[in-house]
Amino acid sequence: MTPGSNSLASVVKTLELLNPVPAWRQEFADYSLQRFQQDLLAGLTVGVVALPLALAFGVTSGAGAAAGLFTAIVAGLVGSAFGGSRYNITGPTGAMTVVLLPIIAQYGVDKVFLVGIMAGLILLVFGLLRFGRLIQLVPYPVVIGFTNGIAIIIFLQQVPALLGVATPRGEHILPITLEAIRVYLLQPQVASLFLTTLTVGLILLWGRYIKHIPGSIVALILVTLVSLLFPDLPRIGLIPTNLPAPQLPNWSLSDVSLLFSAALAVALLAGIETLLSAVVADSMTIREKHDPDREVIGSSFANILAPIFGGIPATGAIARTAVNVRSGAQTRFSGIIHALFLLLVVVLLGPLAQAIPLAALAGILMVVAVRMVEWEAVQAILRSTRSDLSTMLVTMGVTVAFDLVLAIEVGLVLAGILFIQRMKNSLSLEPMDLTPQLPQHLEIDHDLLRERVVAFRVDGPLFFAVAGEFINSLTQISQVDALILRMRRVKVMDASGANALLTMKEALERRGVKFLLSGLQPQPREVLERMGLLEKVTTHGHHLFETTDQAIAHAWSHVKRKQQQNP
Repeated sequence: MTPGSNSLASVVKTLELLNPVPAWRQEFADYSLQRFQQDLLAGLTVGVVALPLALAFGVTSGAGAAAGLFTAIVAGLVGSAFGGSRYNITGPTGAMTVVLLPIIAQYGVDKVFLVGIMAGLILLVFGLLRFGRLIQLVPYPVVIGFTNGIAIIIFLQQVPALLGVATPRGEHILPITLEAIRVYLLQPQVASLFLTTLTVGLILLWGRYIKHIPGSIVALILVTLVSLLFPDLPRIGLIPTNLPAPQLPNWSLSDVSLLFSAALAVALLAGIETLLSAVVADSMTIREKHDPDREVIGSSFANILAPIFGGIPATGAIARTAVNVRSGAQTRFSGIIHALFLLLVVVLLGPLAQAIPLAALAGILMVVAVRMVEWEAVQAILRSTRSDLSTMLVTMGVTVAFDLVLAIEVGLVLAGILFIQRMKNSLSLEPMDLTPQLPQHLEIDHDLLRERVVAFRVDGPLFFAVAGEFINSLTQISQVDALILRMRRVKVMDASGANALLTMKEALERRGVKFLLSGLQPQPREVLERMGLLEKVTTHGHHLFETTDQAIAHAWSHVKRKQQQNP
């Protein structure tokens, strides 16, 4: 096959990600009435769970309750239809509200729709470039720190509604929370505090005794009725009885330039959270696993279309996805049913939603935030290494104090540095006893051999972090005729390691010491060949041996020759 046909085939395979029909055919090949009934039940269950969350996350983001509902409907339908997972539920999430709140505070609600579309287009590029599998490279402590930091932020975001005060302006949650408390102490009132506490209590008590009906929806209804006794409470306001007509936001090239970093942050979060949600669904099922690249593309479509219908950027929702799986979902049709159920709620019950107090939504999200904390994972990391614990705590701290994207960047950098340190400590250089390795067919003066030849066993990766120490530890040797490096346990080497071998060889031979290698593994050999160093390091292959005894025999020949020259 020619290079041109290879490129064409690659382009065709990439564009196939935009066509979901083959995935639909495979998924629905054996669809039946019984499986539809299971999807219907799961979709309705998820819809009931999603309703109060969509309202709450819409309010918390700053875009309004209606925007949260529209997001759950449009993104939920599109994400399920075009994604790479049959179980993932897409919608507004706490993680996304954490990113959107400072964007809305800085640029206004209107710009968040443009940010969503731009983020969707970035995700589309990510999907076509097959970046979906890169989620596997994010270390576990970074994910846990990131998730727990989000949980803390979501909890703190509810403090103004809990206290019944207007949310102070600002980009970072800690000063906003402290300002809300200060305002409350100047003029305290108990109505909102009472309703939020009542909401939390109802959810916890209901969940203890009744499992089939979500406590959040029960608490939402009951607390809303109780709140009618307090007419002056902050409420979510009027919600339209249908989806708004599709409309592109106003934009200009200067807007695109101004908002690109915000859109990139939204895209990164949407991709990471969506893929994490799909991984959670995979871990709960025994069916075929999700297609990460197609899932990213499904998320891109959801984020492009949701803002056109008045929604905010969306991600895969881990909790709702877990409910979907536990409720017996069979296919992506359950996610579509969940979105249609929410649309029906908007059409039939939209006017009633305006009475819902913000205090009730605050109570719901506080429970969600506490349940988001990965308690078991934290305990496991506490029992793990100090570097893993440090990575988790730093990621969590930066998430709360600054923002999510910076937290991921810092977490990845810190995890990388600590990993390099562990790998650096894993390289060992041990002197070898040559006696057991001596070739039986040669007459060798053992004492002279041990005096004139040294050998070292190298164990571990030979890469940039260890190259300098590796060179320094061996190039000081001079009172011998030959030095042998046994490389059989070096499975990985980078360019710095390869250059270290050349530097070592040249430094030793300037002192009259022959440099011999044995047991060179395929990957280090390939690196040396690609860099054009194999011939130089091994003296055109004459000083490269398959086994250590072969290297010893060759080293002994150098010793004898030198003894003959200098008797």
